[in-house]
Amino acid sequence: MAIEYRIIVDDSHQFDYQIELDRGYDTARAEQAPKWTRLEFNQCSNCPLKKETCSHCPAAVDLFQVIEDFRGLPAVQKADITVLTPERQYYKRVGLEEGLRSLLGVIMATSACPLLGRLRPMAQQHLPFASQSEFIQRAVSQYLTRQYFNYREGRLADWDLKGLVRLYQQLQLVNQAFWQRILDTCEGDSNLKAFLSFFSMASSLSYSLETQLQKIRPMVMSAGDSLEFGA
Repeated sequence: MAIEYRIIVDDSHQFDYQIELDRGYDTARAEQAPKWTRLEFNQCSNCPLKKETCSHCPAAVDLFQVIEDFRGLPAVQKADITVLTPERQYYKRVGLEEGLRSLLGVIMATSACPLLGRLRPMAQQHLPFASQSEFIQRAVSQYLTRQYFNYREGRLADWDLKGLVRLYQQLQLVNQAFWQRILDTCEGDSNLKAFLSFFSMASSLSYSLETQLQKIRPMVMSAGDSLEFGA
């Protein structure tokens, strides 16, 4: 199963990326990767990997070519972006910041990083160019669905979303360390702004989940009681 991103900036900058969703750590690719992708280079404080068994950061290895491709291109530069998933096709003309945020997100969530890999279910139902409210609703809905199955199968269910907050607190540590990695290598602003946008969206689940939930409450509750009574 793969997701394809086709990005056309201008006649000189056209890119095509195939993201396999069930890929592992690519040892051969790691050997060709730049030094900022090495595991110990600004390694995440909560990273469970050891350099003796994993010489490079899996997410950085997967991302370095995208970062090289867009180095020096301005974040406000418009691009025609087509995304092909197994179920459907998306198209949008957007600034590189928004398009790259979407691409970087799906690559990181499907990397062999044991922490980011917990987002893989979100990537398997990838929604390109998602807004903040869409991201929050998808993340919470997926987490609560998991809790429903925990309940049905006799395990403890977390209806208060405490585990979701803890997960994104751990991911926030990953984001902070990764931000340091790219600060040391990015010269243009498209990569930096795309990462910052992606990290800011993810951080809302660890720092202001209740505030974000109140923002989407009117939309979720707009049907009134009709759903509860099967209307």
